[in-house]
Amino acid sequence: MVHIVFQHADVDALAASFALDENLRGDIFEIKDDYAVGPITGLYETGGREAREAWWEEVLSGGDYDGHVQTGEVNDESTVHEIRERLSAGTEENAWIWIAPNPHDVSGYYWLSNQLKEYAGQVSVMLLSNLPFINEKGQIFYPNNLFEIPPREFVKARKLARTLTAADFELDTDEWRKLAREEKQVRILEGSKKLLQYDADYFDKELLKQITPDWQKAAKVISHFLHKGKHTTGDAYLLWRLKKLVADQQVDAQGELKTMKDFEVKLPVGNKAISEGNKEDLTD
Repeated sequence: MVHIVFQHADVDALAASFALDENLRGDIFEIKDDYAVGPITGLYETGGREAREAWWEEVLSGGDYDGHVQTGEVNDESTVHEIRERLSAGTEENAWIWIAPNPHDVSGYYWLSNQLKEYAGQVSVMLLSNLPFINEKGQIFYPNNLFEIPPREFVKARKLARTLTAADFELDTDEWRKLAREEKQVRILEGSKKLLQYDADYFDKELLKQITPDWQKAAKVISHFLHKGKHTTGDAYLLWRLKKLVADQQVDAQGELKTMKDFEVKLPVGNKAISEGNKEDLTD
């Protein structure tokens, strides 16, 4: 049994369920890159992969994850190679792909699907979109991430497994190719597995709403965005966009523009338009 997840916190959450159901036990593989942001054109070719690595180096440069690309920690091609080897070992081996309703998971699935299409019949998906679960307090909730689900609920979720056919893989591969041709940089989940794409500055307007006329640490601004935003992304991407707003003189800054704790930001004096925007709730 092979399990595939798309966020690091998902690994421990899923593994905790194995003690409750031995039929779930298996090796967990994590697809580490966040394919919901950044360039995705030509990722199955050397040039496309190198372009994406260069983009991530720019985004992470000087920030909290500076040098992360150079460490080689994110090597999804190698991970997929291992998964393919396992599935090629025999038709009795199978893989379960866990997809929570967020753009990170769905984008990662689309990137992965083209590389597993020859294993139709051995690969199943658990698409958790709009499905109710019971939290630790016994309340019904709709998780956006796999790691929010209690271990006992994974045991129930396994009943949702649906085996992918050759036709499924073909449709999903075509969808990823279509997204790649649009050459956008931000992918937002519209519902189920439907992704909409936008330019790199998609989050800027909502990020500006968290900035006030008083100095605040960049970390505080980003934290507020992540807690209030209807659509969010990783803090590294938001830090990069915040620095872009400073460079474009839409935001004042003091301190070194490095990590989230190294500098503060505020609205420029007299920027009433943005100040008024701060009164709006992000969830409106």
